Amino acid sequence: MKNTYIAGTGGYLPEKRVSNQDLTKGLDTTDEWIFSRSGIRGRRIANEKETSSYMGARAAERAIAAANLTPADIDMVIVATCTPDLAFPSTACLVQKQLGIPQVAAFDLQAACSGFIYGLDIATQYLRTGCAKNILLIGTETMSRILDWKDRSTCVLFGDGAGAVVLSTREEPGILWTKLGADGNYQDLLYSPNLCLQPEVVKSQKYIQMSGREVFRVAVKTLEQVANEALEQNNLTRGEINWLIPHQANVRIIEGVAKRLGLSMDNVVLTLEEHANTSSASIPLALDQAVRDGRVKRGQLLLLEAFGGGFTWGAALIRH
Repeated sequence: MKNTYIAGTGGYLPEKRVSNQDLTKGLDTTDEWIFSRSGIRGRRIANEKETSSYMGARAAERAIAAANLTPADIDMVIVATCTPDLAFPSTACLVQKQLGIPQVAAFDLQAACSGFIYGLDIATQYLRTGCAKNILLIGTETMSRILDWKDRSTCVLFGDGAGAVVLSTREEPGILWTKLGADGNYQDLLYSPNLCLQPEVVKSQKYIQMSGREVFRVAVKTLEQVANEALEQNNLTRGEINWLIPHQANVRIIEGVAKRLGLSMDNVVLTLEEHANTSSASIPLALDQAVRDGRVKRGQLLLLEAFGGGFTWGAALIRH
Protein backbone atom coordinates (compact mmCIF):
# COMPACT_ATOMS: atom_id res chain seq x y z
CA MET A 1 0.00 0.00 0.00
CA LYS A 2 1.29 3.44 -0.93
CA ASN A 3 1.49 6.40 1.46
CA THR A 4 -0.53 9.47 0.52
CA TYR A 5 -0.07 13.15 1.33
CA ILE A 6 -1.25 16.65 0.44
CA ALA A 7 1.14 17.86 -2.24
CA GLY A 8 -0.41 21.29 -2.76
CA THR A 9 -3.23 23.53 -1.58
CA GLY A 10 -5.22 26.34 -3.16
CA GLY A 11 -8.13 28.62 -2.38
CA TYR A 12 -10.46 31.13 -3.98
CA LEU A 13 -12.79 33.71 -2.45
CA PRO A 14 -15.24 35.93 -4.35
CA GLU A 15 -14.35 39.57 -4.77
CA LYS A 16 -17.45 40.91 -3.02
CA ARG A 17 -17.30 41.16 0.78
CA VAL A 18 -20.55 41.60 2.72
CA SER A 19 -20.10 42.76 6.32
CA ASN A 20 -22.49 42.29 9.21
CA GLN A 21 -23.14 46.00 9.02
CA ASP A 22 -24.22 45.59 5.40
CA LEU A 23 -26.78 42.99 6.47
CA THR A 24 -28.35 45.30 9.04
CA LYS A 25 -29.77 47.37 6.18
CA GLY A 26 -32.27 44.66 5.36
CA LEU A 27 -32.47 42.60 8.55
CA ASP A 28 -33.52 43.21 12.13
CA THR A 29 -30.03 42.52 13.49
CA THR A 30 -26.75 44.14 14.52
CA ASP A 31 -23.08 43.43 13.99
CA GLU A 32 -22.73 42.57 17.68
CA TRP A 33 -25.70 40.18 17.62
CA ILE A 34 -24.25 38.24 14.69
CA PHE A 35 -20.66 38.22 15.97
CA SER A 36 -21.54 37.22 19.53
CA ARG A 37 -23.55 34.21 18.33
CA SER A 38 -21.34 33.04 15.48
CA GLY A 39 -17.92 34.68 15.48
CA ILE A 40 -18.56 36.08 12.00
CA ARG A 41 -17.79 39.66 10.91
CA GLY A 42 -18.03 39.26 7.13
CA ARG A 43 -18.47 36.82 4.27
CA ARG A 44 -17.74 36.69 0.53
CA ILE A 45 -20.66 36.53 -1.90
CA ALA A 46 -20.27 35.22 -5.44
CA ASN A 47 -21.24 37.28 -8.46
CA GLU A 48 -23.01 35.80 -11.49
CA LYS A 49 -19.75 34.59 -13.04
CA GLU A 50 -18.46 33.02 -9.83
CA THR A 51 -20.24 29.67 -9.96
CA SER A 52 -19.15 26.67 -7.93
CA SER A 53 -17.23 25.29 -10.92
CA TYR A 54 -15.56 28.63 -11.65
CA MET A 55 -14.39 29.10 -8.07
CA GLY A 56 -13.37 25.46 -7.80
CA ALA A 57 -11.28 25.72 -10.95
CA ARG A 58 -9.48 28.83 -9.66
CA ALA A 59 -8.68 27.13 -6.35
CA ALA A 60 -7.56 24.02 -8.25
CA GLU A 61 -5.16 26.00 -10.44
CA ARG A 62 -3.39 27.24 -7.32
CA ALA A 63 -3.27 23.79 -5.73
CA ILE A 64 -1.85 22.21 -8.90
CA ALA A 65 0.80 24.92 -9.15
CA ALA A 66 1.70 24.49 -5.46
CA ALA A 67 2.22 20.77 -6.09
CA ASN A 68 4.57 21.60 -9.01
CA LEU A 69 2.28 19.75 -11.40
CA THR A 70 0.23 20.60 -14.49
CA PRO A 71 -3.41 19.76 -15.29
CA ALA A 72 -2.10 16.95 -17.53
CA ASP A 73 -0.71 15.23 -14.40
CA ILE A 74 -4.13 14.91 -12.74
CA ASP A 75 -5.71 11.48 -13.13
CA MET A 76 -8.92 11.97 -11.09
CA VAL A 77 -11.12 14.93 -10.15
CA ILE A 78 -13.39 14.83 -7.10
CA VAL A 79 -15.59 17.80 -6.21
CA ALA A 80 -17.44 18.06 -2.90
CA THR A 81 -20.39 20.43 -3.20
CA CYS A 82 -24.02 20.82 -2.23
CA THR A 83 -24.46 23.79 -4.59
CA PRO A 84 -23.52 22.42 -8.04
CA ASP A 85 -23.81 24.57 -11.16
CA LEU A 86 -26.17 22.03 -12.73
CA ALA A 87 -27.98 18.84 -11.82
CA PHE A 88 -25.75 17.31 -14.48
CA PRO A 89 -23.13 17.22 -15.79
CA SER A 90 -21.22 17.19 -12.53
CA THR A 91 -19.30 20.21 -11.28
CA ALA A 92 -16.20 18.02 -11.51
CA CYS A 93 -16.71 17.63 -15.27
CA LEU A 94 -17.11 21.39 -15.62
CA VAL A 95 -13.87 21.96 -13.70
CA GLN A 96 -12.15 19.33 -15.84
CA LYS A 97 -13.20 21.22 -18.97
CA GLN A 98 -12.10 24.62 -17.64
CA LEU A 99 -8.64 23.36 -16.67
CA GLY A 100 -8.04 21.12 -19.68
CA ILE A 101 -7.55 18.03 -17.54
CA PRO A 102 -7.32 14.80 -19.60
CA GLN A 103 -10.18 12.34 -19.99
CA VAL A 104 -9.95 10.87 -16.50
CA ALA A 105 -12.63 10.04 -13.94
CA ALA A 106 -14.43 13.14 -12.62
CA PHE A 107 -17.37 13.12 -10.22
CA ASP A 108 -19.16 15.06 -7.47
CA LEU A 109 -19.97 13.89 -3.97
CA GLN A 110 -22.51 15.38 -1.58
CA ALA A 111 -22.03 15.15 2.17
CA ALA A 112 -22.85 18.80 2.95
CA CYS A 113 -20.26 20.41 5.23
CA SER A 114 -18.42 17.09 5.65
CA GLY A 115 -17.91 16.73 1.91
CA PHE A 116 -14.19 17.55 1.87
CA ILE A 117 -13.41 14.92 4.53
CA TYR A 118 -15.49 12.36 2.63
CA GLY A 119 -13.55 13.22 -0.53
CA LEU A 120 -10.25 12.96 1.32
CA ASP A 121 -11.12 9.44 2.46
CA ILE A 122 -12.18 8.33 -1.03
CA ALA A 123 -9.14 9.82 -2.74
CA THR A 124 -6.82 8.18 -0.23
CA GLN A 125 -8.19 4.73 -1.07
CA TYR A 126 -7.57 5.22 -4.79
CA LEU A 127 -4.02 6.42 -4.18
CA ARG A 128 -3.08 3.73 -1.67
CA THR A 129 -4.13 0.96 -4.04
CA GLY A 130 -2.25 2.47 -6.98
CA CYS A 131 -5.39 3.26 -8.99
CA ALA A 132 -4.34 6.92 -9.25
CA LYS A 133 -1.19 8.99 -8.83
CA ASN A 134 -2.40 12.59 -8.49
CA ILE A 135 -5.96 13.35 -7.42
CA LEU A 136 -7.50 16.82 -7.44
CA LEU A 137 -9.96 17.23 -4.56
CA ILE A 138 -12.08 20.39 -4.38
CA GLY A 139 -14.64 21.74 -1.94
CA THR A 140 -16.64 24.56 -3.54
CA GLU A 141 -19.91 26.25 -2.61
CA THR A 142 -22.19 29.12 -3.60
CA MET A 143 -24.25 28.95 -0.42
CA SER A 144 -25.60 32.47 -1.01
CA ARG A 145 -27.87 31.08 -3.73
CA ILE A 146 -29.81 28.81 -1.38
CA LEU A 147 -30.26 31.34 1.43
CA ASP A 148 -33.33 33.28 2.43
CA TRP A 149 -31.85 36.75 2.88
CA LYS A 150 -34.79 37.71 5.09
CA ASP A 151 -34.08 34.93 7.61
CA ARG A 152 -31.47 36.21 10.05
CA SER A 153 -31.12 32.80 11.71
CA THR A 154 -29.48 31.37 8.57
CA CYS A 155 -28.39 34.01 6.05
CA VAL A 156 -25.85 35.62 8.40
CA LEU A 157 -23.99 32.33 8.85
CA PHE A 158 -22.95 31.38 5.33
CA GLY A 159 -20.59 32.53 2.59
CA ASP A 160 -19.16 31.43 -0.76
CA GLY A 161 -15.75 30.13 -1.74
CA ALA A 162 -13.63 27.19 -2.83
CA GLY A 163 -10.64 25.28 -1.54
CA ALA A 164 -8.62 22.56 -3.24
CA VAL A 165 -5.81 20.11 -2.62
CA VAL A 166 -3.75 17.81 -4.80
CA LEU A 167 -3.21 14.41 -3.21
CA SER A 168 -0.24 12.31 -4.28
CA THR A 169 1.98 9.51 -2.94
CA ARG A 170 5.35 9.57 -1.18
CA GLU A 171 7.53 7.34 0.99
CA GLU A 172 6.64 8.93 4.32
CA PRO A 173 3.06 8.60 5.68
CA GLY A 174 0.93 11.73 5.16
CA ILE A 175 -2.76 10.88 5.41
CA LEU A 176 -2.52 8.79 8.58
CA TRP A 177 -6.17 8.05 9.35
CA THR A 178 -9.66 8.95 8.23
CA LYS A 179 -13.08 8.25 9.70
CA LEU A 180 -16.55 8.90 8.28
CA GLY A 181 -20.02 8.68 9.79
CA ALA A 182 -23.64 9.64 9.19
CA ASP A 183 -27.07 9.41 10.78
CA GLY A 184 -30.04 10.17 8.54
CA ASN A 185 -32.40 10.26 11.52
CA TYR A 186 -31.46 13.92 11.95
CA GLN A 187 -32.61 14.86 8.46
CA ASP A 188 -35.18 17.44 9.57
CA LEU A 189 -32.75 19.51 11.67
CA LEU A 190 -30.70 20.82 8.73
CA TYR A 191 -31.68 20.52 5.09
CA SER A 192 -32.31 22.25 1.78
CA PRO A 193 -35.23 21.15 -0.45
CA ASN A 194 -34.56 19.67 -3.87
CA LEU A 195 -35.81 22.26 -6.34
CA CYS A 196 -36.41 19.62 -9.02
CA LEU A 197 -38.09 16.89 -7.00
CA GLN A 198 -40.07 18.85 -4.42
CA PRO A 199 -42.08 21.51 -6.27
CA GLU A 200 -44.80 21.48 -3.63
CA VAL A 201 -42.20 22.36 -0.97
CA VAL A 202 -40.37 24.96 -3.00
CA LYS A 203 -43.28 27.38 -2.84
CA SER A 204 -42.84 27.86 0.90
CA GLN A 205 -39.41 26.38 1.74
CA LYS A 206 -36.94 26.85 -1.08
CA TYR A 207 -34.01 27.76 1.14
CA ILE A 208 -31.88 26.22 3.88
CA GLN A 209 -33.89 25.12 6.91
CA MET A 210 -32.02 24.76 10.21
CA SER A 211 -32.80 24.10 13.88
CA GLY A 212 -29.77 25.86 15.33
CA ARG A 213 -29.83 24.73 18.96
CA GLU A 214 -30.33 21.07 18.14
CA VAL A 215 -27.61 21.14 15.48
CA PHE A 216 -25.21 22.76 17.95
CA ARG A 217 -25.85 20.13 20.60
CA VAL A 218 -25.32 17.13 18.34
CA ALA A 219 -22.36 18.73 16.53
CA VAL A 220 -20.28 19.38 19.65
CA LYS A 221 -20.89 15.90 21.05
CA THR A 222 -20.16 14.14 17.75
CA LEU A 223 -17.03 16.13 16.93
CA GLU A 224 -15.62 15.47 20.40
CA GLN A 225 -16.23 11.75 19.98
CA VAL A 226 -14.60 11.50 16.57
CA ALA A 227 -11.61 13.58 17.67
CA ASN A 228 -11.04 11.35 20.70
CA GLU A 229 -11.34 8.32 18.45
CA ALA A 230 -8.64 9.76 16.18
CA LEU A 231 -6.26 10.08 19.13
CA GLU A 232 -7.06 6.72 20.69
CA GLN A 233 -6.80 4.68 17.50
CA ASN A 234 -3.47 6.26 16.62
CA ASN A 235 -1.95 6.17 20.15
CA LEU A 236 -1.61 9.95 20.25
CA THR A 237 -1.98 12.49 23.03
CA ARG A 238 -3.69 15.84 22.65
CA GLY A 239 -0.35 17.60 23.04
CA GLU A 240 0.95 15.97 19.87
CA ILE A 241 -1.62 17.75 17.68
CA ASN A 242 -0.03 20.86 16.21
CA TRP A 243 -3.20 22.21 14.59
CA LEU A 244 -6.90 21.53 14.75
CA ILE A 245 -8.47 22.59 11.44
CA PRO A 246 -12.23 22.27 11.92
CA HIS A 247 -15.18 22.97 9.68
CA GLN A 248 -15.85 26.70 10.11
CA ALA A 249 -19.51 26.66 11.12
CA ASN A 250 -19.76 28.57 14.38
CA VAL A 251 -17.09 29.75 16.80
CA ARG A 252 -19.11 28.44 19.74
CA ILE A 253 -19.03 24.92 18.31
CA ILE A 254 -15.29 25.18 17.63
CA GLU A 255 -14.55 26.54 21.10
CA GLY A 256 -16.72 23.85 22.68
CA VAL A 257 -14.87 21.06 20.89
CA ALA A 258 -11.45 22.56 21.62
CA LYS A 259 -12.31 22.91 25.31
CA ARG A 260 -13.49 19.32 25.58
CA LEU A 261 -10.30 18.15 23.91
CA GLY A 262 -8.13 20.29 26.15
CA LEU A 263 -6.72 22.19 23.15
CA SER A 264 -5.80 25.86 23.24
CA MET A 265 -7.53 28.07 20.68
CA ASP A 266 -3.99 29.14 19.74
CA ASN A 267 -3.71 25.74 18.07
CA VAL A 268 -6.95 26.08 16.11
CA VAL A 269 -7.03 27.48 12.58
CA LEU A 270 -9.93 29.95 12.41
CA THR A 271 -11.10 31.63 9.21
CA LEU A 272 -14.74 31.94 10.25
CA GLU A 273 -14.60 35.65 11.07
CA GLU A 274 -14.09 36.66 7.44
CA HIS A 275 -15.20 33.56 5.51
CA ALA A 276 -18.35 32.54 7.44
CA ASN A 277 -19.56 28.98 6.83
CA THR A 278 -18.58 27.90 3.30
CA SER A 279 -19.74 24.30 3.85
CA SER A 280 -17.48 21.79 2.06
CA ALA A 281 -15.05 24.57 1.12
CA SER A 282 -14.33 25.67 4.68
CA ILE A 283 -11.64 23.13 5.65
CA PRO A 284 -9.57 23.32 2.44
CA LEU A 285 -9.83 27.13 2.53
CA ALA A 286 -8.62 27.20 6.14
CA LEU A 287 -5.84 24.72 5.36
CA ASP A 288 -4.66 26.72 2.37
CA GLN A 289 -4.62 29.98 4.33
CA ALA A 290 -2.64 28.42 7.18
CA VAL A 291 -0.15 26.84 4.77
CA ARG A 292 0.38 30.06 2.84
CA ASP A 293 0.78 32.27 5.91
CA GLY A 294 3.34 29.86 7.36
CA ARG A 295 1.45 28.53 10.35
CA VAL A 296 1.15 25.00 9.00
CA LYS A 297 4.57 23.59 8.16
CA ARG A 298 5.79 20.32 6.69
CA GLY A 299 6.05 17.60 9.31
CA GLN A 300 3.35 19.01 11.59
CA LEU A 301 0.41 16.89 12.74
CA LEU A 302 -3.04 18.16 11.75
CA LEU A 303 -6.48 17.06 12.91
CA LEU A 304 -9.26 17.93 10.46
CA GLU A 305 -12.90 17.40 11.38
CA ALA A 306 -16.31 18.37 10.02
CA PHE A 307 -20.02 18.02 10.74
CA GLY A 308 -22.89 18.78 8.40
CA GLY A 309 -26.40 18.12 7.16
CA GLY A 310 -27.44 14.52 7.06
CA PHE A 311 -26.14 14.45 9.69
CA THR A 312 -22.73 13.58 8.30
CA TRP A 313 -19.36 13.85 9.99
CA GLY A 314 -15.74 12.96 9.45
CA ALA A 315 -12.20 13.42 10.68
CA ALA A 316 -8.67 12.98 9.35
CA LEU A 317 -5.21 12.89 10.88
CA ILE A 318 -2.59 14.28 8.54
CA ARG A 319 1.18 14.59 8.74
CA HIS A 320 1.68 17.58 6.47
